[in-house]
Amino acid sequence: MDLELESKRAVVTGGSRGIGKAIACELAAEGADVGIAARDEQRIADAVAELTELTGQRIVGVSCDTREDVSVRAMVATLAESLGGVEILVNAAAMPGGFAPPPRLADVTADALWAEVNTKVMGYLRCAREAAPFMITNGWGRIINISGLAARQTGSIFGSIRNVAVSAMTKNLADELGPHGINVTVVHPGATRTERTTPELAARPTGNAIERMVEAHEVAYVVAFLASPKSIGITGDAIACGGGARGAIHY
Repeated sequence: MDLELESKRAVVTGGSRGIGKAIACELAAEGADVGIAARDEQRIADAVAELTELTGQRIVGVSCDTREDVSVRAMVATLAESLGGVEILVNAAAMPGGFAPPPRLADVTADALWAEVNTKVMGYLRCAREAAPFMITNGWGRIINISGLAARQTGSIFGSIRNVAVSAMTKNLADELGPHGINVTVVHPGATRTERTTPELAARPTGNAIERMVEAHEVAYVVAFLASPKSIGITGDAIACGGGARGAIHY
């Protein structure tokens, strides 16, 4: 299937490693020019070099802290100038879950919760706010928010709060931006194998139907379709990409 991404301009936050990097790679492999944003300048440089060699596409990188308005504004402006616009935004810059035990109620603090929300919810919202005007001017766009299956599960107070909030934000943006030709969706990865996945973590029971961890590039396949003009029928909705969580029925 031709996803019609040739020469599209995409920005991927959190694009220097993990799921974000896999998404940037897949979009570029489909013909898009891609800007990646992350905090660590060396990781950005390494990712730009690697993805350029792998895909042959135009890959540019900018250091950005999505917790800060000024940093996000500068990042989007710089990448839009470098790419000639922004038509696709993938929000994937967030604190990774699953690498440390979640806090219990007695250990919850306002600062810790705000750190999670400011990064994943407000960070995504800041990026959407700055990128949307370019899409509105163009009359077409796609915003894909990477959230997580903690939105549908208990076990992590912070994880559930931040991921449910991303889903709510997604639907609100979809309703507002839809008349401008912009689709907004949220993808919920489950346990996903990335370069940071330790052998111990990979060996844990997955509890999903496919009985293995989903690979980062398999999440990227889903995102590439949602970024495509062919995904016109999907907006404001959540797509689970965790290999089929057992038991619960979502409708």
